[in-house]
Amino acid sequence: MNTSATPAGAPEPANLTLTAAVGKIKWRILPLFVVMFIVNYIDRVNIGFVRAHLAADLGIGAAAFGLGAGLFFVGYAVFEVPSNILLQRYGAKAWLTRIMFTWGLVAACMAFVQSESSFYFMRFLLGVAEAGFFPGVVYYFTQWLPNHERGRAMAVFLSGSAIASILSGPITGALLLIEGGGLRGWQWMFLIEGGASMALCFVVWFLLDSAPRDAKWLTPEQRQALVAVIDAEQEQRAASRPAHVSAFTLLRDPQIVLFCFIYFAIQLTIYGATFWLPTIIKKMGHFNDFQVGLFNSIPWIVSIAAMYAFAVLAGRFRKQQFWVALTLLISAVGMAVSARSGPVVGFVAVCFAGIGFKAASSLFWPIPQGYLDGRIAAAVLALINSLGNLGGFFAPATFGYLEQKTGSIQGGLYALSIASVAAAVLVFLARTRPAPQGGSGSAGGSPAVPGDAKARMKLPA
Repeated sequence: MNTSATPAGAPEPANLTLTAAVGKIKWRILPLFVVMFIVNYIDRVNIGFVRAHLAADLGIGAAAFGLGAGLFFVGYAVFEVPSNILLQRYGAKAWLTRIMFTWGLVAACMAFVQSESSFYFMRFLLGVAEAGFFPGVVYYFTQWLPNHERGRAMAVFLSGSAIASILSGPITGALLLIEGGGLRGWQWMFLIEGGASMALCFVVWFLLDSAPRDAKWLTPEQRQALVAVIDAEQEQRAASRPAHVSAFTLLRDPQIVLFCFIYFAIQLTIYGATFWLPTIIKKMGHFNDFQVGLFNSIPWIVSIAAMYAFAVLAGRFRKQQFWVALTLLISAVGMAVSARSGPVVGFVAVCFAGIGFKAASSLFWPIPQGYLDGRIAAAVLALINSLGNLGGFFAPATFGYLEQKTGSIQGGLYALSIASVAAAVLVFLARTRPAPQGGSGSAGGSPAVPGDAKARMKLPA
């Protein structure tokens, strides 16, 4: 009798090994990425809390502030795809550490801007420094986690932005109260928060590994089980694509254009709220910087609970497009109400909108992840994120212009609502799985490639 046989109904040993490997990854990698995202997000959006200080000390008006806040995303968009191709070449360990150090350095140097032009330049440079971080992490998940685990991992990772939004208000507000050493409070804020990012990059270097094969903290059996599953899923995705198609050919896929628009609409609302919420709060009463920071935390506290609730619902009922559409409609309603209301009701409406736009940002990514060929996933995810993040340029720039010209941002809030409704409708056209080989580009599949062209095309290294 074979006493080593697995009892009927018991999990297979290979599944247990894979589960153990995934559990280790979640405990080691996810917390690290969440902390990285928290400091990243704070350095990106802390500018929203110093608008009045920049106006008083440097004469930077509403339109100039909005343009400068948005120029970050232009630098991010221009350099994000090259950054992620370099991540594949040099490995996640080296490249993500480099990204973190340079963004911290530039964030700290924001303390020394002197004029509108230097403000514009440093915000653009900050975007260049950060380029590649977010899609690099998304790509990292495709190399470390099986398909069924990535949605929940993304929800945990994206909670970092919500946590950062909660923490950034009180932390930044407290730092703004510092005076001394010949520096103003807003200068100390930039120096301290940027310096924290540079310090954290040393932790990243020691804890992060580029690939599962490099992870000494996994047993050989766990590494083998994880690599086997990841490779099998990649082969399944690759089988539905032509073997030799350039990244540029795949980027002409209408599905990728659709992904970019949906994410653009989500980011419009997120950054419209992020950069101008402190201004809405100040209109509610006479609050100091720390009190504004405390009020600013409320919408993001609500959004964390919403992100997890919708992630559980989407995982249980597996209708990804439906949940993305629902959360976008919630966002649209909140923004429309805030446009028609006074400061207090408008603040409550933004809290309601936060339930939608933060949940939509985490629910969206499993859709392109499931559709893309892993061989060009890093470049395409970077494209989606960079073009989508241009919403972070248009929202603050438009809001700043509207406020300076009309004294109100009502038109901008209505535009955000309309964009969310449009994205909610179009998300039902998005594919969640690769199209069969030979599908036409016009139908949402891979673009057709002539046979002689295939021989000349190569995927990026």
